[in-house]
Amino acid sequence: MMSDSVNPSPPGRAHNLRRVLLWTALVGLLMVAQTALVRLTLDYESGQAQAHVDEAASEAAGDIKRSLNRDLQSLQALMWSEPLPPHWRTEATELLRGRRELVRVEWRDAQGQVHLAVDSPYRPPVFSMMPRKDIDADSALACGAALRLSGPVYSRSYFVPQSTGMGLEAMDVCAPVTEGGRHAGFVVATYSLQALLSETVPHAIMQRHELSFIDGDGTRLARAGSMVRGQGVFVAQRLIDLPGGMLQLRVNSTAGAPDLIPNLATALVMGLSLALAAVVVLLVRDVGKRGAVERALGEALAFRKAMEDSLVTGLRARDLRGRITYVNPAFCEMVGFTPQELLEHSPPPYWPPEMAEEYARRQAARLSGDAPPRDGFETTFMRKNGERFPVVVYEAPLVGSRGVQTGWMSAVLDVSAQRRAEELSRHQQEKLQATARLATIGEMASLLSHELNQPLAAISSYATGSINLLREGPPDPSTLDAIRGAIERVAEQAERAGRIIKSVHNFVRRREQARETVRADLLLDAVLPLVRLQARKTGTRIELDLPVAPEPMPRVVCDRTMVEQVLLNLTRNAIQAMEEMPAAQRVLTLRVRRSNERWVRFSVIDRGAGVPEEVAQQLFTPFFTTKTEGMGLGLSLCRTVIEQHGGALSFENREPLAGGGTEFCFTLPAEAPAAARGAPRRAPAADIPTPSQEIR
Repeated sequence: MMSDSVNPSPPGRAHNLRRVLLWTALVGLLMVAQTALVRLTLDYESGQAQAHVDEAASEAAGDIKRSLNRDLQSLQALMWSEPLPPHWRTEATELLRGRRELVRVEWRDAQGQVHLAVDSPYRPPVFSMMPRKDIDADSALACGAALRLSGPVYSRSYFVPQSTGMGLEAMDVCAPVTEGGRHAGFVVATYSLQALLSETVPHAIMQRHELSFIDGDGTRLARAGSMVRGQGVFVAQRLIDLPGGMLQLRVNSTAGAPDLIPNLATALVMGLSLALAAVVVLLVRDVGKRGAVERALGEALAFRKAMEDSLVTGLRARDLRGRITYVNPAFCEMVGFTPQELLEHSPPPYWPPEMAEEYARRQAARLSGDAPPRDGFETTFMRKNGERFPVVVYEAPLVGSRGVQTGWMSAVLDVSAQRRAEELSRHQQEKLQATARLATIGEMASLLSHELNQPLAAISSYATGSINLLREGPPDPSTLDAIRGAIERVAEQAERAGRIIKSVHNFVRRREQARETVRADLLLDAVLPLVRLQARKTGTRIELDLPVAPEPMPRVVCDRTMVEQVLLNLTRNAIQAMEEMPAAQRVLTLRVRRSNERWVRFSVIDRGAGVPEEVAQQLFTPFFTTKTEGMGLGLSLCRTVIEQHGGALSFENREPLAGGGTEFCFTLPAEAPAAARGAPRRAPAADIPTPSQEIR
């Protein structure tokens, strides 16, 4: 109350200033309205005058066009008459007596020569000063156009000197005459443009306007109308379209711009009347606006209350002393207390007793302004039944209508459900991780069982062969050498099985495999002994297609063990695909080519029946197989290994002309050029099988 009564003058001065500004604005608006009214009145009168001129121009142009059409009809009557001198002259004279705008009518033969001519009886002959033949160019052009168009054509206007020392602006119309379907001549009528204006335009228009025909550049050709010159303020122009040309009619009003003085009193009276009416309207609108504002304020309050009641977020208002002044239903439902139990209660009943001192210190710091506004923090509240629950509180200054802070407004979110969901998600994540570890163990077991089949089968074959040799009797030196070689092969395959277990273990754990630079032919040499064992069982011939000298053998960067397993899988599938083919067609081709500087391409080509379309769509799908004893993991794992190297594995069925069968190919990254320059040279060509060498 003290703060409101200490200095009451500033609001009063502001109110007086607003009143002065409103009255100043009202007076200014009245002056603007009167000025605008006078201006609009003048513009309206100008618009009306221009509209009258436009209307007169349109009416005059229409009258001229109708008059010209009537003249053409009269000329057509002359065209139907026989060109006998007495009779034709009589009819032409009657035409000229009835049409004062015509000054001459001519009958011309088919060559355009004037045969008969009759001048108007109201004026001297028009071509008395200058013969007709000297100024016949425009008429001749019109007759030529009329002959082409088979209809009347108007010529351009031209100047004809007169005996009075003046001149006449004339215009011809030429109409062709046909007899029996052939051209017989022309009827030519000459107009006086000035007579055309004075004889065809109504007298009422002529009294108030100056009419003239003008050229395209604005040159006046003929004039008629009021003796007073046009003021040039209200002007209208119309084009009269004629066959072969056009006339441009200009109508210039003799009235000037509207004067201000005769209309000023009326404008002032109307302006004052409108100003008074406007003041009344403004007062009515002001009362209406006040009522509308009051209704809008009530609706806004009701809307705000409905919105606050529908929120699931708790709202809490506190004054500068920390006492609660407002809570919404969501906050009461959150803590379990009624508004009467919360308002004007300090400390709040929803503070846990064990945290009351800490909360009091934090509230004092926040109310002092040390904490930044709109800074959310998490805390714990207590329900009426004693249950503790976590909440997140966002606070902002509460500013009154005068711009002074009166307290703090808080938005409170109950995050207990969110915390329970996070805990549940954590437990589920732990279960998923355990399940993933079990799946990894299963995947590793499947890979080991699939990849160890080949080295174990090779060990079994070498061991069985050695036992059979020992059972035949005391071994001779050659038999001992064979047994020693078989035992070495057993050791190699056992070591290979160990490498497979290690590589598969790293592959399943998605670790980065150890990469090394290997010559492409050495990868083939490593798998050829196992390939030969299976090839001998089915009678398959193996061909190597490698680069020949002087082209260097490509080198690749790869996990040698895993790539060898890919080659074994592909060659085994190729040999099995040719089991049903005749023995002569069982040819397995292993090809190595450099695709470009970055990639080396390996191909495994068989001559089997090819891959059916329905099988090709699922060929690389895990656990899909067409073999009764297969697991369906071979091609899927091969593609995974190649893709881990950055390459791609694909296949295509070959054309019968190329031998048929299927070609599986994959790419591996080639050795970098810099490393290739520093690498040792490859073995001589004699140590490498030739491209067409057969291995049985």
